[in-house]
Amino acid sequence: MARIAGVNLPNDKRIEIGLRYIFGIGPTRAAEIIEKTGISPDVRVKDLTEQEVATLRREVEDFVVEGDLRRRVFSSIQRLKDINAYRGIRHKRRLPVRGQRTKSNARTWKGPRPAKAGKKR
Repeated sequence: MARIAGVNLPNDKRIEIGLRYIFGIGPTRAAEIIEKTGISPDVRVKDLTEQEVATLRREVEDFVVEGDLRRRVFSSIQRLKDINAYRGIRHKRRLPVRGQRTKSNARTWKGPRPAKAGKKR
């Protein structure tokens, strides 16, 4: 089992997919890392040698991933809340932040619709 950036990669996945289990690495970045290391994207995680895992670790260290990235995202949102920016207020109220409509959608943020008085369900 390969452990990169504090994450255990699933053994039966291709390395291209397995790298995506690391927070901050998506399809494009995973392909970029694999291209730099010269590892075949079709090889399974369980078939990697220790040397290949070490080169992957070195490449992933160049990016901000996992805990550092989560902290950075949290602090960015917290900054918006602290300065009372419009986006920060939307975060505080748990409403959509990026301009989505809320009249007919946004049930995930707003929660279930309140029951109307006198209406049987």
